[in-house]
Amino acid sequence: MRHSNLRVEAAVSDYVLLVNDVAGKMGTAVAEAAQAKGVKVAPYSLTGPKREPKTVGDVTVEFFDMSCDRDAVMQRMKKEFPKLMVIDYTIPDCVNSNAELYIKHGVPFVMGTTGGDRVKLLADVEKAGLYAVIAPQMGKQVVAFQAAMKIMGDSFPGAFTGYTLKVTESHQSSKVDTSGTAKAIVASFQDMGVEFEESQIEMVRDPVEQVERMHVPEEHLLGHAYHTYQLTSPDGEVNFKFEHNVCGRGIYAQGTVDAALCLMAQMEAGSEKKLFNMIEVLKSGDMR
Repeated sequence: MRHSNLRVEAAVSDYVLLVNDVAGKMGTAVAEAAQAKGVKVAPYSLTGPKREPKTVGDVTVEFFDMSCDRDAVMQRMKKEFPKLMVIDYTIPDCVNSNAELYIKHGVPFVMGTTGGDRVKLLADVEKAGLYAVIAPQMGKQVVAFQAAMKIMGDSFPGAFTGYTLKVTESHQSSKVDTSGTAKAIVASFQDMGVEFEESQIEMVRDPVEQVERMHVPEEHLLGHAYHTYQLTSPDGEVNFKFEHNVCGRGIYAQGTVDAALCLMAQMEAGSEKKLFNMIEVLKSGDMR
């Protein structure tokens, strides 16, 4: 998957990112990170409710709300920007319908939004043969940790048989679904013999509890991701604790733009493989 930097630079110069939804904090962070890396951002964005235009960096973005004919909007954008790519940070309930829209119009995309029917999402993209990066976690360093845990699960099945697991994840109160990263880490622990269900993951969304119990800085209550995984032996005498705490959205925005850069490079190279996850993005080296 590795290509020369010249190949990536050539790809970047022609592509334009349509960030849905720039009205949100994550969308804004991605648009800013893209411009910082020299990637063009479209002056449009699909959104939910009606909104006034918003300036992000050197681009003033016009919004198209749910009352618009989205098929017509996508056709217009594709005509204006032949090498259009979508970055999706919307809401879980829109994941599948948005993906269907991108597939219908043949627009490659990076899906950073969590939730939705992930099995259907992956199946729809595979069937359509559309280029896409789909991952519940876009922070490169967190993805590397996630990959390491998967290697442990694959390499050491049963290593933690009999151990009990406690998983706690804290995010801003606007995040309504359980962390996709926590689910992935739990799957690795299950491979290592731990009996634990996704429904047992504790979601902390109360601001007071986040500050007092999780020790989240107050200034980051509206944008953080604190995860703790604690394993205890059957006799209670051995304890393992894994923790990763993120404040702000920069790590995810930068990783998302790198995912887009990777996808651009794969498209320019005519890669037969079209659907990627973030571990594959990390391995590719097609990043800045």
